[in-house]
Amino acid sequence: MNSWQFYKEVYQLKFFKSELKKIIQTSFKFNSSTNFFYFYAPKSQKMIKKTRAEITKCILHKVANKFNSGQNVFSDDLIRFDQESYDLMKNFLLKPFGSLTQSYRFSHHADVRLNELNNYASEVFKEESSFVEYSKNIVNHLFEQSNSAQIKTGDVIVVFIEGIEYKDVLTEAVGIFKIENKVDFFQTYLDDNESFDVVVQKGISTKRIDKGCLILNTSDTEGTVVFSVDNNNYDAQYWIKNFLAVKLADDYNSHTQNYLELCKEFSEEVIKPELGMKEQGNFLANTVDYFKEHEAVDYNEFKDEIFEDEKHKELFEDYKKHYENLNDVLIRNNFDVSGVVLKKEKNKLKTEIKLDTNITIKLDVDAPDAASEYLERGYDEEKKMKFYKVYFNEEK
Repeated sequence: MNSWQFYKEVYQLKFFKSELKKIIQTSFKFNSSTNFFYFYAPKSQKMIKKTRAEITKCILHKVANKFNSGQNVFSDDLIRFDQESYDLMKNFLLKPFGSLTQSYRFSHHADVRLNELNNYASEVFKEESSFVEYSKNIVNHLFEQSNSAQIKTGDVIVVFIEGIEYKDVLTEAVGIFKIENKVDFFQTYLDDNESFDVVVQKGISTKRIDKGCLILNTSDTEGTVVFSVDNNNYDAQYWIKNFLAVKLADDYNSHTQNYLELCKEFSEEVIKPELGMKEQGNFLANTVDYFKEHEAVDYNEFKDEIFEDEKHKELFEDYKKHYENLNDVLIRNNFDVSGVVLKKEKNKLKTEIKLDTNITIKLDVDAPDAASEYLERGYDEEKKMKFYKVYFNEEK
């Protein structure tokens, strides 16, 4: 065996070990109650595919702010793309939806058939020729939700899409996208003296969409399927609740998210005031560990594993009822765990110390003992102020 063959075989062996490690990590979970590993097949996470999707209609309007007595500006004609701008626009609008794992359904306090966006989209699906008319209605509906000065004006792009794939079935969709932020760029031009010059202009960045939704021409037992993205979430009510008026679909993704949000609020409102920040961190870390180690959540088993004291089990039960009533949501007692949602929500489960000097210290849920080990609290006599001293080896 020559040296080249030797190194090739070593490399192949290392690659095999690396791939085997990935398979083991993604295909086996440990159950702490039985002390056994078990095999599981991860659920498919990608809900929609845009490979065969085509934007057949596209129009742009400008939405104003009702609170500031602004006025909308409407287009009457569809945008005519050349191939380059079409490809760029299609990728810009649809790319954020390729990785979504959670969908929504329209809601209404009286009857979901009275939901305005649901009606507008339904009319477009029935008669494509009404697209321009209903795109204006959509912008007017968005305008009506701008009931505070902080709601931003912007460009609204409405599109009709054919050939979008949802659960292996091709369907149509109405897309609504709001551009709230423009970026500066240099535009070069030839001046009167036939010399090149530059001027600063504002335009739409293609890096990410500010707000967007896809309303699919398909439904299930819960209603019309809707997807939403909001990368500029300065008002929690404006886009999801007021404009779209949607709720999360009743599936394992929303069950996982609702339960973890319940635990986060319980840690903030009950554990932290009563037991302190260290116990709050321990509770959140134990909660994440439970979700990691179990393929499905069992409410009673969760309480038994997380809480040692019966008093805290009762507090959790009482808070769960309070949380459900306050947020008009049902927290399931038994459901499958969504690994993707767990990963996303885990990043939000941080113990925070908010100070009146506009400084916030965040402690990672994976290191609940870090506060007592590397964070020191004291009082400065000279400044007459409290302080925190943080120990570390190097910045990351």
